[in-house]
Amino acid sequence: MLNILLAEDHNIVRNGIKMLLEADEEINVVGEAFDGKQALEIVKSDLEIDIVLTDINMPEMDGIALIKEIKQIKPHIHVVVLSMHDNEKYIIQAFAEGAMGYILKNVNADELVFSLKFIANGGRYLCSELTMKIVEKMLDSKQLQLENHLPNIDFSLREIEILQLIAEGYTNHEMSEKLFLSKRTIEGHRQSLIDKTNSKNTAALIKFAVRNGFIK
Repeated sequence: MLNILLAEDHNIVRNGIKMLLEADEEINVVGEAFDGKQALEIVKSDLEIDIVLTDINMPEMDGIALIKEIKQIKPHIHVVVLSMHDNEKYIIQAFAEGAMGYILKNVNADELVFSLKFIANGGRYLCSELTMKIVEKMLDSKQLQLENHLPNIDFSLREIEILQLIAEGYTNHEMSEKLFLSKRTIEGHRQSLIDKTNSKNTAALIKFAVRNGFIK
């Protein structure tokens, strides 16, 4: 069971996120906080917490300050930002302070749940929308240089197909419907691609694939 502490100052938004997360039988929202200060007090308690899912803009203590405090007192707890802000400044600052993920609030349920499980297993995650913005920026600035020789990685035709869909921003659920595969199968292929390329997350996977000519 994945135990989540939810820090969000808007009651309606917080309740909606809680209902969405607890629709998955492997996730349990063990606590709720309306600001960073309250979230920190809960973290200091004996409550078993795996991930703190926090907004950035909150009263008393913001999400960035909360990340820093949690990393100091309980570094084993993963912190994930769920925000409406797609500003690179916030993203870089969050990861620099120790966040393990940054997800936009307009993300769908499938990607949110996948990201939390992925992070719980030790990965870092940047949502697909932000990942694509970064990739497009890199392409526009002509900073990528294709390597002369492709790495010796044996991708199946299905993996190449899924890799292309990931690069196009498809979610696990959308890929499942498009390819007539179960969501678990899609998740397995995604993880296999990450493992084969030794990528830390989806952003690194797409960067690797573009750099080495697997996708355009």
